Parts: sequence; structure tokens; C-alpha cells
Amino acid sequence: MTAPDHLRITGPEDILGFIPHSLGYWPENSLVAMTLQGKRLGATLRVDLPVPGGGSGRRDMLAGFARNVVAYLQADDAADGSLLAFFTDADSDADADTETDSAGDGHAWADLLKELELALEAAGLPLRDAWIIGTEFWRNAHCSDPDCCGMPGRPVEQIRNSRLNAEMVYRGSSVGAVPGTQGTSPAPLPVDPAVSLAECGWAEQFSPRRRDRAQFDQVLDVWMMAMQAAIGQEPLPVPTPGDVARGAVPDAGTDAGTTGSGTPDAGTDAGTTGSGTPDPWTIGRPLQLSPELAGYLRASLCIPSWRDAVLVMAAAGRSAAERGAEDFGIFDPDPGSAAFPDNTPASRPRPTPSPLPGPMSGRTSRSRTAPRMPLPVAPGSGGSAAGAVPAAGAVPGYGEVLLGLAPSVPDWTLMVGLERVLERLGRLGDGEATAAAVTARGWIEWCRGRGSYADALYRQALQGHPGYRLAELLAELGRRGTLCGWAARREAAWQKFAPDAA
Repeated sequence: MTAPDHLRITGPEDILGFIPHSLGYWPENSLVAMTLQGKRLGATLRVDLPVPGGGSGRRDMLAGFARNVVAYLQADDAADGSLLAFFTDADSDADADTETDSAGDGHAWADLLKELELALEAAGLPLRDAWIIGTEFWRNAHCSDPDCCGMPGRPVEQIRNSRLNAEMVYRGSSVGAVPGTQGTSPAPLPVDPAVSLAECGWAEQFSPRRRDRAQFDQVLDVWMMAMQAAIGQEPLPVPTPGDVARGAVPDAGTDAGTTGSGTPDAGTDAGTTGSGTPDPWTIGRPLQLSPELAGYLRASLCIPSWRDAVLVMAAAGRSAAERGAEDFGIFDPDPGSAAFPDNTPASRPRPTPSPLPGPMSGRTSRSRTAPRMPLPVAPGSGGSAAGAVPAAGAVPGYGEVLLGLAPSVPDWTLMVGLERVLERLGRLGDGEATAAAVTARGWIEWCRGRGSYADALYRQALQGHPGYRLAELLAELGRRGTLCGWAARREAAWQKFAPDAA
């Protein structure tokens, strides 16, 4: 996360007041490290503080901890300095058996601070300043002058009431609860029997069509329209009651490679800033989905290959989703091929009716072109799990997209639309569909560099649906400290604060 370019910082209270807005919550028992580019704030990193205590191997442990922190900060290749903030808990400091009060006097973290200073200096990111923030007081970690840094320190309210904090609130930013704490998950909506009935019905119809290319295309069509509607770029048609049940809705599936109207879509390429700016009026209103559409989308999330294709399509475009599915061999052979010698229509199931009325035209970005540039593995981004980056002009594979290695810049706007749809779907029931929706939201948060939010969502998914494989895999990726490739690069990273925010 980076700070907006035109916010002015006049003192440490402003810097410390920006941190909770950058993270989205007031950190607890955390080290927050920030890079500097001259006098500008750069990237923000939060990690759990190591457990206080002694022992013969503690110095080596702290040195390793410091090296890991610095490795992440080095992803900001324009940085030339750093800042540190220790957000401590009074009880934890007291348990460390050191001379501390409610703000901490720095003794509990002196060894860690020293290791961090050495590692940052060696990496060309010399430490410019450091602070210790307790539950009630805060102070400079280096200052020992009783006239300006006397115990117990300055009131934390100075940070909460700082000028920059007030400006951030004016711009619409808010500071929420720590991710994963009780009450931070939205309460589920009352389950609409019509949604449950529709989900069961669509699941039954999807079952024999998991490997059908035309059905796959229709699913992506419907998801694209729902995502665009969620950001105010595409209205959702309202079905006439009974249309879907009677099977009167025309099939929205079309031959691969063309849109419903046979005309290439003029949508933007993946690898740019995306499909436009979300409509603020739309984003501020609850997303409404008809029971049929909600049931359709929830049922489609229960087919892993379709679920993954939706994530890839939102970030990297339609062509990446289609090519990856082809590469994985998820489709049955064409009915006219040697695999179906009888060449009879009955040899494979026909696509289901669409949950939306009327045929869908080419407005759903069926023909979005391939990204133009690859994304190299960023230093310190955990790239060992990444795999090869596609060559320039190549369509990225699922692995590259899901790890944030390609395209060069994801479609952040469309991913907001996906997030809104997933959030709604995840509150409409339970079981595998809800676990899929919550896990996918966690992946979006991980792409943004918000690991704490991602981990909380993975845990929520596993609590509701133990053993959900995608949540387990993504949670393990986070535990290993792997950064999303996009989050590790300033030009590709998600920007919480719009440059023109006012």
C-alpha cells in the first residue's frame, strides 16, 4: 500500500495516523515498516512481532526476522530509506520482564530494533526514524531526552486526532476492526428459499455439463455481466417471473471465439488499469441479484475449473480464462471429432438456459485480447512458488495469474466487481458455494497485499466448510510469507486511495 502523492505530512503523528488507514485497521502486536522515496512515503508492510523472551538462539532468530522484513521492503526498488513503528501491547511488554510501562520504553524491542537497523543499512534502506506505540502512549524509540520523550510518552490520541487522520476521514477512509476478530464478518442474510431452489436446480443441470465448452462460455458470459453490473457498467436484465422455470430463455452460449453478435468486443486489454472506474453511486448501494441468477452463480462456483476461470477472467481477461481451460484439457472433444464417431447431438448434453432473459450480446468482453507484457518475479515476493512468466504477447496461464505474475497490471476495477458479487453470494447460504465465494474474496485481498484480511477470510471459509482445498492452499501460501507479484510492484499494486480523492 502506498500513500497518495499529495498528502502532506508535518510530523510523526501524521505518519503514524496514516498507518491504520493504509492497513484498514489499528494494528496490534505488530511491526509496521514503511519505505521512503526521498521525503515521500512508499510501501507499507505489517508483520506480527516476534514473541518477547530470551534464550541462546534469540539473537539468530531476530536477525532472521529482520532479514525477512528487509527482503519484502526491497521490492520497492525506488526506496532509499525506511521507517519503523512497533505497535505493542502493555501486558506483552510487562511479560517480557523489562522496564516498561503502558507505552513500552523500548527495552523490550531494543535487540530487534538493532537487528533491523543493521539489515536495513546493509540493504541501502537506512532507518530514518522509529516509534513505539502502546495502548495509551507512544514515543520515539531512540529518544532519551526526558524533556520531549519522558515516560510514559505522548497520548495516543495525538495520533488519532492528527491532521492527516482527519483528512483521510474527510476523503472517505475509515479504520475498522482487526481482521478475523469477533463481529468483523458480515452477518449472513436470511436464506431465500427461491435462491436455494435455484442453486439446487442449476447444480443438477450443470452436473453433466462440466466439460462442455458451450456451457463454460455461457458461465463466463453470465459472470462477466454480473461483475460489470456490480460496478455500474452493465445493467442486469430482470427476468419475467417463470421464464427460466419454463425454459423459455434463449441459450446465451455461442461458439468459442466470437461474441453473441459475432462482433469482437471493444473492451480494454488486460494488463492495463482495466475496465474503467466503478460508478460511486452503484458501489454505494447493495448489490441486488435475482434468485435465479444468485443460484446460477453459486452453483457455478462449486465446479473448480469454472471457479478458477472466473478469477482469472476478472484479473487477466477472457482469453486467459479460455486458454487456460483449454490447456488443462477440461473440455470434451468436439462432437464432430474422432472421439464422437456417430456425430449425433445426443452424444453430449446441450447447454442450459441462461438465468438472464434474452440473448447476451458481445458486451461481456468475450474477445479481450492477451496482455502485452510479462511480469518478472519481484525481489522478496516469494517467487519460488511462481513458475515461468509468459513471454511478451503470450496469454498468461492460470498459475501466473493466480500468483500475480501476469498480466503486468490486473484489471483492478473488474476485480472490485467480482468482489461485490462474491460478497453477496457468500451471504446467501452455506456449504461449498459459500466457501468458494469467501475464499475467492481472500484471494482478491491477497492480491491487494492485505494478508491479514486474506487469512481471516480463508479461516472463515474453512470454519464453515472444513477441508475446502483452495482455502487450504491459499492459506499455506500466506503462511509461507509469499507476496502477490502485483502487490510487490508499485506500478501494478492496488491503490486504496485514488490519486484524485478529495
